[in-house]
Amino acid sequence: MKANRGQIEKALDAPPADIRFFLLYGPDEASSLVLAKRLERAMGPQAERIDLDGPTLKDDPARLSDEAASFSMFGDKRWVRISGMGEESLPALTALLEAEVAGNPVIAVVGALKATSKLLKLALDHKSALAFISYQPDAREAEQIAIGIAREGGLRLPTELARRIVDLANGDRALMAGEVEKLILYLDAAPDRPREATAEALDALSADNPDTEIAPLVNAVLGGDLKAMHRELVSLSETGAAMASVIRPLLTRAMLIATIRDAFDASGRLDAAVESAGKAVFWKEKGLVSRQVRTWDAPGIARVIQRLLEAERSSRGGRGLGDLLVRHELLAIARQAARERA
Repeated sequence: MKANRGQIEKALDAPPADIRFFLLYGPDEASSLVLAKRLERAMGPQAERIDLDGPTLKDDPARLSDEAASFSMFGDKRWVRISGMGEESLPALTALLEAEVAGNPVIAVVGALKATSKLLKLALDHKSALAFISYQPDAREAEQIAIGIAREGGLRLPTELARRIVDLANGDRALMAGEVEKLILYLDAAPDRPREATAEALDALSADNPDTEIAPLVNAVLGGDLKAMHRELVSLSETGAAMASVIRPLLTRAMLIATIRDAFDASGRLDAAVESAGKAVFWKEKGLVSRQVRTWDAPGIARVIQRLLEAERSSRGGRGLGDLLVRHELLAIARQAARERA
Protein backbone atom coordinates (compact mmCIF):
# COMPACT_ATOMS: atom_id res chain seq x y z
CA MET A 1 0.00 0.00 0.00
CA LYS A 2 1.10 3.54 -0.62
CA ALA A 3 1.66 5.56 2.55
CA ASN A 4 1.95 9.28 3.22
CA ARG A 5 4.51 10.62 5.69
CA GLY A 6 2.18 10.58 8.66
CA GLN A 7 1.14 6.99 7.97
CA ILE A 8 4.67 5.67 7.48
CA GLU A 9 6.02 7.43 10.58
CA LYS A 10 3.18 6.08 12.71
CA ALA A 11 3.67 2.55 11.35
CA LEU A 12 7.45 2.59 11.86
CA ASP A 13 7.11 3.94 15.39
CA ALA A 14 4.67 1.14 16.31
CA PRO A 15 4.78 -1.62 13.64
CA PRO A 16 1.25 -2.95 13.02
CA ALA A 17 0.80 -6.71 13.19
CA ASP A 18 -0.76 -6.78 9.71
CA ILE A 19 2.19 -5.03 7.98
CA ARG A 20 5.02 -7.39 7.08
CA PHE A 21 7.14 -5.24 4.80
CA PHE A 22 8.21 -1.59 4.68
CA LEU A 23 9.67 -0.28 1.41
CA LEU A 24 11.41 3.09 1.66
CA TYR A 25 12.47 4.38 -1.74
CA GLY A 26 12.95 7.52 -3.79
CA PRO A 27 15.72 9.94 -4.80
CA ASP A 28 16.29 11.22 -1.24
CA GLU A 29 17.85 8.06 0.16
CA ALA A 30 19.13 9.91 3.20
CA SER A 31 15.55 10.69 4.23
CA SER A 32 14.65 7.03 3.79
CA LEU A 33 17.53 6.05 6.07
CA VAL A 34 16.33 8.48 8.73
CA LEU A 35 12.86 6.93 8.53
CA ALA A 36 14.36 3.46 8.85
CA LYS A 37 15.94 4.51 12.14
CA ARG A 38 12.43 4.96 13.54
CA LEU A 39 11.77 1.23 13.20
CA GLU A 40 15.11 0.49 14.84
CA ARG A 41 14.17 2.68 17.80
CA ALA A 42 10.73 1.10 17.99
CA MET A 43 12.19 -2.39 18.16
CA GLY A 44 14.55 -1.35 20.96
CA PRO A 45 18.27 -1.82 21.63
CA GLN A 46 17.87 -5.44 22.71
CA ALA A 47 16.15 -6.52 19.49
CA GLU A 48 17.92 -8.99 17.21
CA ARG A 49 18.49 -7.53 13.74
CA ILE A 50 18.93 -9.81 10.73
CA ASP A 51 20.76 -8.23 7.78
CA LEU A 52 20.13 -9.58 4.29
CA ASP A 53 20.97 -8.33 0.80
CA GLY A 54 19.74 -8.70 -2.75
CA PRO A 55 22.20 -11.40 -3.86
CA THR A 56 21.35 -13.53 -0.82
CA LEU A 57 17.63 -13.30 -1.55
CA LYS A 58 18.21 -14.12 -5.21
CA ASP A 59 20.08 -17.30 -4.31
CA ASP A 60 17.62 -18.32 -1.58
CA PRO A 61 14.16 -16.71 -2.08
CA ALA A 62 12.71 -18.63 0.89
CA ARG A 63 15.25 -17.13 3.31
CA LEU A 64 13.29 -13.89 3.80
CA SER A 65 10.01 -15.51 4.81
CA ASP A 66 11.89 -17.97 7.04
CA GLU A 67 13.67 -15.17 8.88
CA ALA A 68 10.44 -13.17 9.21
CA ALA A 69 8.71 -16.13 10.85
CA SER A 70 11.58 -17.20 13.14
CA PHE A 71 11.84 -16.49 16.86
CA SER A 72 14.89 -14.88 18.43
CA MET A 73 17.05 -17.45 20.18
CA PHE A 74 17.31 -15.00 23.09
CA GLY A 75 13.59 -14.37 23.34
CA ASP A 76 13.94 -10.70 22.31
CA LYS A 77 12.22 -8.88 19.48
CA ARG A 78 13.50 -9.58 16.00
CA TRP A 79 13.47 -7.63 12.73
CA VAL A 80 14.97 -7.90 9.26
CA ARG A 81 16.82 -5.19 7.32
CA ILE A 82 17.54 -5.60 3.60
CA SER A 83 20.21 -3.71 1.69
CA GLY A 84 20.77 -3.68 -2.07
CA MET A 85 17.29 -4.96 -2.86
CA GLY A 86 16.34 -5.02 -6.54
CA GLU A 87 14.16 -6.83 -9.03
CA GLU A 88 16.04 -10.05 -8.34
CA SER A 89 14.40 -10.05 -4.89
CA LEU A 90 10.84 -10.19 -6.28
CA PRO A 91 10.40 -13.96 -5.61
CA ALA A 92 11.62 -13.50 -2.04
CA LEU A 93 9.24 -10.61 -1.39
CA THR A 94 6.35 -12.51 -2.96
CA ALA A 95 7.06 -15.47 -0.69
CA LEU A 96 7.13 -13.19 2.36
CA LEU A 97 3.82 -11.53 1.56
CA GLU A 98 2.10 -14.81 0.74
CA ALA A 99 3.47 -16.80 3.71
CA GLU A 100 1.02 -18.08 6.31
CA VAL A 101 2.94 -16.46 9.18
CA ALA A 102 5.54 -13.68 9.42
CA GLY A 103 5.81 -12.09 12.82
CA ASN A 104 9.01 -10.06 12.39
CA PRO A 105 8.89 -6.75 10.47
CA VAL A 106 11.03 -6.43 7.36
CA ILE A 107 12.35 -3.12 6.03
CA ALA A 108 14.27 -2.20 2.87
CA VAL A 109 15.82 1.09 1.74
CA VAL A 110 16.34 0.86 -2.00
CA GLY A 111 16.83 4.37 -3.39
CA ALA A 112 15.15 5.40 -6.63
CA LEU A 113 12.91 2.87 -8.41
CA LYS A 114 11.42 3.06 -11.89
CA ALA A 115 7.65 3.32 -12.16
CA THR A 116 7.74 0.02 -14.06
CA SER A 117 9.47 -1.81 -11.18
CA LYS A 118 7.66 -5.06 -10.35
CA LEU A 119 9.09 -4.90 -6.85
CA LEU A 120 7.52 -1.47 -6.33
CA LYS A 121 4.21 -2.54 -7.86
CA LEU A 122 3.96 -5.51 -5.51
CA ALA A 123 4.67 -3.35 -2.46
CA LEU A 124 2.13 -0.73 -3.55
CA ASP A 125 -0.60 -3.26 -4.33
CA HIS A 126 -0.28 -5.63 -1.38
CA LYS A 127 -2.21 -4.95 1.83
CA SER A 128 0.61 -6.35 4.00
CA ALA A 129 3.21 -3.89 2.68
CA LEU A 130 3.71 -0.16 3.10
CA ALA A 131 5.70 1.83 0.54
CA PHE A 132 6.82 5.43 0.94
CA ILE A 133 8.76 7.62 -1.49
CA SER A 134 11.16 10.32 -0.25
CA TYR A 135 11.84 13.39 -2.37
CA GLN A 136 14.58 15.94 -1.75
CA PRO A 137 12.97 18.68 0.40
CA ASP A 138 13.12 22.33 -0.64
CA ALA A 139 14.87 24.83 1.62
CA ARG A 140 11.79 25.75 3.65
CA GLU A 141 10.80 22.12 4.15
CA ALA A 142 14.37 21.27 5.15
CA GLU A 143 14.34 23.98 7.81
CA GLN A 144 11.14 22.58 9.29
CA ILE A 145 12.64 19.09 9.24
CA ALA A 146 15.67 20.32 11.22
CA ILE A 147 13.41 22.09 13.70
CA GLY A 148 11.30 18.93 14.08
CA ILE A 149 14.35 16.72 14.68
CA ALA A 150 15.56 19.17 17.32
CA ARG A 151 12.15 19.31 19.01
CA GLU A 152 12.07 15.52 19.38
CA GLY A 153 15.39 15.70 21.25
CA GLY A 154 14.31 18.52 23.56
CA LEU A 155 16.09 21.30 21.65
CA ARG A 156 14.43 24.57 20.64
CA LEU A 157 16.01 25.48 17.30
CA PRO A 158 15.43 29.03 15.98
CA THR A 159 14.70 29.36 12.27
CA GLU A 160 17.97 31.19 11.54
CA LEU A 161 19.98 28.35 13.07
CA ALA A 162 17.89 25.77 11.25
CA ARG A 163 18.72 27.57 8.02
CA ARG A 164 22.44 27.41 8.83
CA ILE A 165 22.21 23.68 9.52
CA VAL A 166 20.40 23.11 6.21
CA ASP A 167 23.19 24.97 4.41
CA LEU A 168 25.88 23.03 6.28
CA ALA A 169 24.29 19.71 5.35
CA ASN A 170 23.43 20.77 1.80
CA GLY A 171 19.82 19.76 2.49
CA ASP A 172 20.78 16.16 3.33
CA ARG A 173 18.39 14.94 6.01
CA ALA A 174 20.82 12.46 7.55
CA LEU A 175 23.56 15.09 7.84
CA MET A 176 21.07 17.59 9.25
CA ALA A 177 20.08 15.02 11.85
CA GLY A 178 23.77 14.56 12.69
CA GLU A 179 24.32 18.30 13.17
CA VAL A 180 21.22 18.60 15.35
CA GLU A 181 22.26 15.55 17.38
CA LYS A 182 25.62 17.18 18.08
CA LEU A 183 23.84 20.26 19.40
CA ILE A 184 21.52 18.12 21.55
CA LEU A 185 24.46 16.28 23.09
CA TYR A 186 26.57 19.41 23.47
CA LEU A 187 23.80 21.35 25.24
CA ASP A 188 22.70 18.28 27.24
CA ALA A 189 19.14 18.63 25.96
CA ALA A 190 16.40 16.04 26.36
CA PRO A 191 12.59 16.00 26.09
CA ASP A 192 12.33 16.35 29.87
CA ARG A 193 14.96 19.11 30.05
CA PRO A 194 14.60 21.29 26.92
CA ARG A 195 17.38 23.65 25.93
CA GLU A 196 17.64 26.63 23.59
CA ALA A 197 20.07 26.23 20.69
CA THR A 198 22.52 29.10 20.34
CA ALA A 199 24.68 30.43 17.56
CA GLU A 200 27.71 30.04 19.84
CA ALA A 201 27.07 26.31 20.27
CA LEU A 202 26.60 25.82 16.54
CA ASP A 203 29.79 27.77 15.85
CA ALA A 204 31.63 25.47 18.21
CA LEU A 205 30.39 22.25 16.64
CA SER A 206 29.49 22.96 13.05
CA ALA A 207 31.16 21.27 10.10
CA ASP A 208 31.82 24.66 8.46
CA ASN A 209 34.37 25.56 11.14
CA PRO A 210 37.22 23.10 10.47
CA ASP A 211 40.67 23.71 11.91
CA THR A 212 43.05 22.51 9.22
CA GLU A 213 46.00 22.50 11.67
CA ILE A 214 44.10 19.96 13.80
CA ALA A 215 43.18 17.73 10.84
CA PRO A 216 46.33 15.52 11.06
CA LEU A 217 45.62 14.85 14.74
CA VAL A 218 41.96 14.08 14.01
CA ASN A 219 42.97 11.56 11.35
CA ALA A 220 45.65 10.03 13.57
CA VAL A 221 43.28 9.50 16.52
CA LEU A 222 40.34 8.12 14.55
CA GLY A 223 42.64 6.16 12.24
CA GLY A 224 44.54 4.48 15.06
CA ASP A 225 47.98 5.87 14.10
CA LEU A 226 49.57 6.14 17.57
CA LYS A 227 52.95 7.43 16.37
CA ALA A 228 51.35 10.19 14.33
CA MET A 229 49.06 11.05 17.23
CA HIS A 230 51.97 11.50 19.65
CA ARG A 231 53.84 13.56 17.05
CA GLU A 232 50.85 15.86 16.55
CA LEU A 233 50.29 16.19 20.30
CA VAL A 234 53.90 17.30 20.76
CA SER A 235 53.46 19.83 17.97
CA LEU A 236 50.24 21.07 19.52
CA SER A 237 51.90 21.43 22.93
CA GLU A 238 54.73 23.48 21.41
CA THR A 239 52.22 25.98 20.05
CA GLY A 240 50.68 26.41 23.50
CA ALA A 241 47.24 25.39 22.31
CA ALA A 242 44.77 24.00 24.85
CA MET A 243 43.71 20.38 24.45
CA ALA A 244 40.09 21.53 24.38
CA SER A 245 40.71 22.86 20.87
CA VAL A 246 40.96 19.33 19.43
CA ILE A 247 37.68 18.02 20.83
CA ARG A 248 35.32 19.88 18.57
CA PRO A 249 37.00 18.92 15.27
CA LEU A 250 37.12 15.32 16.51
CA LEU A 251 33.42 15.41 17.40
CA THR A 252 32.59 16.81 13.97
CA ARG A 253 34.52 14.01 12.25
CA ALA A 254 33.10 11.31 14.57
CA MET A 255 29.53 12.44 13.88
CA LEU A 256 30.28 12.42 10.16
CA ILE A 257 31.66 8.88 10.41
CA ALA A 258 28.54 7.80 12.33
CA THR A 259 26.26 9.22 9.63
CA ILE A 260 28.22 7.64 6.78
CA ARG A 261 28.50 4.33 8.66
CA ASP A 262 24.73 4.22 9.05
CA ALA A 263 24.26 4.76 5.31
CA PHE A 264 26.96 2.16 4.55
CA ASP A 265 25.34 -0.44 6.83
CA ALA A 266 22.00 0.09 5.14
CA SER A 267 23.19 0.06 1.54
CA GLY A 268 26.41 -1.97 1.62
CA ARG A 269 27.96 0.62 -0.73
CA LEU A 270 30.74 2.61 0.94
CA ASP A 271 31.51 4.90 -2.00
CA ALA A 272 27.84 5.87 -2.31
CA ALA A 273 27.59 6.42 1.45
CA VAL A 274 30.60 8.75 1.38
CA GLU A 275 29.24 10.61 -1.64
CA SER A 276 25.88 11.05 0.12
CA ALA A 277 27.68 13.16 2.75
CA GLY A 278 28.27 15.81 0.09
CA LYS A 279 30.44 18.78 1.01
CA ALA A 280 30.88 17.52 4.57
CA VAL A 281 33.71 15.33 3.21
CA PHE A 282 36.57 17.35 1.75
CA TRP A 283 37.53 15.76 -1.56
CA LYS A 284 41.18 15.29 -0.56
CA GLU A 285 40.12 13.35 2.54
CA LYS A 286 37.62 10.93 0.98
CA GLY A 287 40.11 8.08 1.18
CA LEU A 288 40.92 8.78 4.83
CA VAL A 289 37.26 9.12 5.77
CA SER A 290 36.42 5.88 3.95
CA ARG A 291 39.09 4.01 5.89
CA GLN A 292 37.81 5.46 9.16
CA VAL A 293 34.25 4.38 8.34
CA ARG A 294 35.51 0.83 7.77
CA THR A 295 37.45 0.96 11.04
CA TRP A 296 34.51 1.99 13.24
CA ASP A 297 31.21 0.11 13.37
CA ALA A 298 28.06 1.93 14.52
CA PRO A 299 28.28 1.01 18.24
CA GLY A 300 32.00 1.80 18.29
CA ILE A 301 31.71 5.30 16.84
CA ALA A 302 28.75 5.99 19.14
CA ARG A 303 31.00 5.22 22.11
CA VAL A 304 33.69 7.51 20.66
CA ILE A 305 31.21 10.37 20.45
CA GLN A 306 30.19 9.83 24.06
CA ARG A 307 33.82 9.76 25.22
CA LEU A 308 34.61 12.94 23.33
CA LEU A 309 31.62 14.71 24.86
CA GLU A 310 32.76 13.66 28.32
CA ALA A 311 36.29 14.83 27.51
CA GLU A 312 34.92 18.16 26.30
CA ARG A 313 33.08 18.65 29.58
CA SER A 314 36.25 17.78 31.51
CA SER A 315 38.25 20.35 29.57
CA ARG A 316 35.91 23.22 30.39
CA GLY A 317 37.73 23.83 33.65
CA GLY A 318 40.77 25.04 31.73
CA ARG A 319 44.27 23.64 31.59
CA GLY A 320 45.93 21.11 33.91
CA LEU A 321 43.81 18.12 34.90
CA GLY A 322 41.34 18.80 32.06
CA ASP A 323 44.14 18.53 29.49
CA LEU A 324 45.39 15.29 31.01
CA LEU A 325 41.92 13.76 30.84
CA VAL A 326 41.55 14.80 27.19
CA ARG A 327 44.91 13.22 26.34
CA HIS A 328 43.85 10.02 28.10
CA GLU A 329 40.64 9.84 26.07
CA LEU A 330 42.44 10.48 22.79
CA LEU A 331 44.90 7.70 23.57
CA ALA A 332 42.08 5.29 24.44
CA ILE A 333 40.24 6.08 21.19
CA ALA A 334 43.39 5.75 19.06
CA ARG A 335 44.28 2.41 20.66
CA GLN A 336 40.80 1.08 19.98
CA ALA A 337 41.05 2.22 16.36
CA ALA A 338 44.41 0.47 16.02
CA ARG A 339 42.88 -2.77 17.38
CA GLU A 340 39.91 -2.52 15.01
CA ARG A 341 42.21 -1.84 12.08
CA ALA A 342 44.50 -4.78 12.82
